[in-house]
Amino acid sequence: MTNAVHVENLSKSFVVGKRLLGPPKGLVKALHLLDLDVIRGETLGIVGESGCGKSTLARMLVGLLQPTTGLIEISGEPLQSADPRLFGRKIQYVFQDPVSSLNPRKTIRQIMEAPLIHLHGLGRDERARRISEIFEMVSLREEFLDRYPHEFSGGQAQRIGIARALAADAEVLVLDEPVSALDVSVQAQVLNLLTDLKSQLSLTYLFISHDLAVVEAVSDRIAVLYFGSIVEIGAAEKVFSNPRHPYTKLLADSAPVVGRPLAAPETAETELPDPLDPPTGCAFRARCRHATAECAPSSPSLEGPANHQAACFHPVS
Repeated sequence: MTNAVHVENLSKSFVVGKRLLGPPKGLVKALHLLDLDVIRGETLGIVGESGCGKSTLARMLVGLLQPTTGLIEISGEPLQSADPRLFGRKIQYVFQDPVSSLNPRKTIRQIMEAPLIHLHGLGRDERARRISEIFEMVSLREEFLDRYPHEFSGGQAQRIGIARALAADAEVLVLDEPVSALDVSVQAQVLNLLTDLKSQLSLTYLFISHDLAVVEAVSDRIAVLYFGSIVEIGAAEKVFSNPRHPYTKLLADSAPVVGRPLAAPETAETELPDPLDPPTGCAFRARCRHATAECAPSSPSLEGPANHQAACFHPVS
């Protein structure tokens, strides 16, 4: 199996509390040393609480953020040494807020033409033909091309955002909460569209979402992030039906389900650790009722069979 994305020893730190005179307040590690492979043609779901590093990882993968350490390869080519023009033809980003991600001063035609001009150098007739093909793929009418982003609903705007990513002819799409801003009925339409496009164009997806049901439904594998580290990764049908890390179980038990009353999480603490004063050892231990003295000195590494690994000294099952 060929990797579409390979990440090795990747980390990202941010300086906080910058001052005109004197040292900054501190350093926040948004993403710890992380290794990850995404197989060509699969959908990898990435889940976790706000602040766990999901969007930081996504932005580094597409070159919007510079890694502090580590290697990123897309289809075997390192990001750090890649020509940005060629790299944009390998991986593209679909944003959470579909309307604000589109330039309000440009028509949809101008937005669609940008990647075709700058990444592929197509002439006017070729651009028109390619845009027509893409709009047919995403079920949009060509009369929309001369309108502006504010004239569209959220679902239509997200289809335009997906169409813009397809115009780059990228092999990998990073989908950052692509349906969270949409109505439930529209969510289903967009998810079905993404499924069809993946099959039709042999795409690879990294699907980031807070909605566990959506992630489980669309993903082949799922990676669970907590405090900047992957704490569990495995086949989608295993991770939530039989979670091995206590944090994954907490997420699964806390997710609202129709017909089931909400239950309080069974943890000692409900908040993430302070990023300016990170704990030693397992970052989840203050919230974990299975924690022992073994969890304090060092962080556990991912262990278990290749199709379901967890970073825990005391796995749930």
